[in-house]
Amino acid sequence: MSENQTIAVETASEEPIILTSVDKRGVGTITINRPQVNNAYNREVILEAIAAVTTLVGDPKVRIIVVRGNGAHFQAGADLKWVRANIDLSPEENFQISVDTTNAIRGLNEVPKPTIALVHGGCFGGGTGIAAACDIVIASEDAYFAITEAKWGLMAAPIYPVLLGRMGARHVRRYSITCERFGAAKAQELGLVDEVCPTGGLDEAAAPIIDSILQVAPDGIATSKQSILECAGMVVDDTWARSLARDHAGKRMTPEGLMSFIEKRPASWYAPYAPKETAAKPAKSK
Repeated sequence: MSENQTIAVETASEEPIILTSVDKRGVGTITINRPQVNNAYNREVILEAIAAVTTLVGDPKVRIIVVRGNGAHFQAGADLKWVRANIDLSPEENFQISVDTTNAIRGLNEVPKPTIALVHGGCFGGGTGIAAACDIVIASEDAYFAITEAKWGLMAAPIYPVLLGRMGARHVRRYSITCERFGAAKAQELGLVDEVCPTGGLDEAAAPIIDSILQVAPDGIATSKQSILECAGMVVDDTWARSLARDHAGKRMTPEGLMSFIEKRPASWYAPYAPKETAAKPAKSK
C-alpha cells in the first residue's frame, strides 16, 4: 500500500461505507462513511469494518489504527431500514448477524496493534462498543453517549465485555438500564473516554499520543496488550462469543421492542405513553 493510499470498500450502495487510509508514518485510519444516516450500522458496515481491521492488522507498515466517523456523528446506532428488514429473518439468519456483531467488537478489542477512537457528535449503542474496544478514546466536547438497547427491549451483549473493561459493572449497570445520555466530560469521569478536547480538535489532541506510540516497540505493545487483556478477563473465547451472540439475537426478535424502535415511539411498557384501550360504548336504548 502506498503512502496516504485510500481504499474505498464498495457495497450495494453508491458510496463506500468504509474508508481505509495509511499515512507515511504507518498510521492507519478506518472511517465509517455513512454520514447521511449518521453512520448508522447495518450488516454491510459490520462485515466491511471487520475486513478493514483485518487488512490493517495484516499490513506490516501499519503501526496504529485510528477509528472515526465521517459527518456530524461518530456512530449513532443501528440503521432503521436494516432493523425493519430483519423482522422477517429466520432465527438462524438473526443469530448470524449477532455472531458477526460480536466478532467485530471482539476483533477490534484484541488486535495486537494500538487503536485510538476519535469520537465526536452522537455515539450510541454499538458506537459505544466500538469506542470501548479501542485502547485510547478521545472525545470532543460535542460528543454525547448512550447505551440505548434496553430502551427498545433489546440488550447489548456483544459490547458488554469491553464496556465493563472501561466503565466497570457499577456504571455499565446504571447506564444500560436507564439508557440516559451523558456528555464527553461525564464519559471521561466514567472511564469510557480518556481525554476530552475542544470541538474540532480531535486530530490535534491525538497527535502527541500517536507520536508517543510510534516511539514504542511494536512487539512490546502487542505482548503488553495481550497480557493486559488476559489479566483483566477481557479475552472473549469462542464459547463466550457464541453465548453473547445467542443472548443478543434472542432479544432482537422481541416484536414490540423492534416496532417501537422502528416507529420511533415509546414502547408499550412505558405506562404514560402506552396505547390506551378504547372503552366500549354503551348500547343505545331503543
